[in-house]
Amino acid sequence: MSTNKETKKQIVAEVKEDLKNAKVAIVTDYRGLNVEQVTELRRALRAESVKYVVVKNTLASIATRELGMEQLDTYLTGPTAIAYGFEDQAAPAKILSKYAKNFDKLEIKGGLLQGSLLNPQQIKALAELPSRDVLLAQVAGAFASPMTGFAGAAQGILLKFVGTLDAVREKKVAEA
Repeated sequence: MSTNKETKKQIVAEVKEDLKNAKVAIVTDYRGLNVEQVTELRRALRAESVKYVVVKNTLASIATRELGMEQLDTYLTGPTAIAYGFEDQAAPAKILSKYAKNFDKLEIKGGLLQGSLLNPQQIKALAELPSRDVLLAQVAGAFASPMTGFAGAAQGILLKFVGTLDAVREKKVAEA
């Protein structure tokens, strides 16, 4: 009997650790997915360093209460699996949203983004954001754009100046 109690304590500790360290945690209902679909989903999530764990609601609820994240309990009903994103905040949302479209049985219930509660619509919006690399490229492009314009203007002024000097030199040669 104490082995079961110890196992439950270990699961609560693991859920607490994951919730503490994750940038985003998304709660899903996987009811109706077959083994092949769940395997495909897990593989896609794992490729993006996302941990996907089936968890008992009562144990997850204990972990959320101990962390002061009780607001997540709203989504802890029915069969529950939690996707934890430790690196890219949008990756779990992107993958789960894609698979929710492909597998109509997969339901995104809600989640947490750095401690703030997310509803399914907010998770969908997070999934539609461009990737971090695309955002960084856009920012770099925005910074480079004025520099490119300045370089072009400076080059034009320099060419005009060289042309003027060349005209003055030709005039001096013609007068001599």
